[in-house]
Amino acid sequence: MPLKLLTLNVHAWQEENQEKKLDHLVKTIFEEQYDVIALQEVSQHRDQDVVEGQIKADNYGYILQKKLKELGSAPYEMVWAPCHYGYEVFEEGIALLTRHPIIESTDFYVTKSREMKNWKSRNIVGALIEIDNKPIHFYSCHLGWWEDTEEPARGQMDALLEQIPADGRVFLMGDFNNHADMRNEGYDYLIQNGFYDTFTLADEKDSGVTVEGKIAGWDQNKRGIRIDLILTNQKVNVFSSKVIFNGRNRDIVSDHFGVEAVITE
Repeated sequence: MPLKLLTLNVHAWQEENQEKKLDHLVKTIFEEQYDVIALQEVSQHRDQDVVEGQIKADNYGYILQKKLKELGSAPYEMVWAPCHYGYEVFEEGIALLTRHPIIESTDFYVTKSREMKNWKSRNIVGALIEIDNKPIHFYSCHLGWWEDTEEPARGQMDALLEQIPADGRVFLMGDFNNHADMRNEGYDYLIQNGFYDTFTLADEKDSGVTVEGKIAGWDQNKRGIRIDLILTNQKVNVFSSKVIFNGRNRDIVSDHFGVEAVITE
């Protein structure tokens, strides 16, 4: 069976018409039945009541799970971990969702800082997921910028690579904050460390652009950039890699567009 993946920086609770956009995302997941979904900026308000573990009542991923259940979707399990406080009122986190069994899960910081008060603190969520009787490692990533002097992306990537198992199939999915067309920076560094870009491998693809214009962290951006990626450590057959939630392929739901990849091997 094909493996259908989605990654999206959801910009949780900071969008205009947020409920409408969340409902559109839920409807799309219900219709497309993604195997694994990596989400970034999955926030919850600091003052909300805890419902389970670290999850609070308005956790964006938790609400998404509830809405999928209301639609009659097969259950999606979620792994979520906080990264840092956002705009003082949020606990911003990162998540993986899957409709397959999770064998084990983990989260780990890739920055020197592990302080919630430091907005540059970056956590990674990982899960070993059993799909068609095969265990596959997935990681949801939200990394920093290559030229950052306090928490440079290279250090974060090195810390991430140290955590990845030496054997088995691995997928890194997320907002890497490193433009794929910028040479000798973060994107090239990951490729040089043995990763393949599913966009490059795809038989069918579009522009790959996931951010158009200025957003937080890319204030000087004046063109389309490809910073949201699905990478893998083994060469695979990729039927398609398409940008989604860009106003052309589904409605916009965030300041980032998503990436959908269909793996046929």
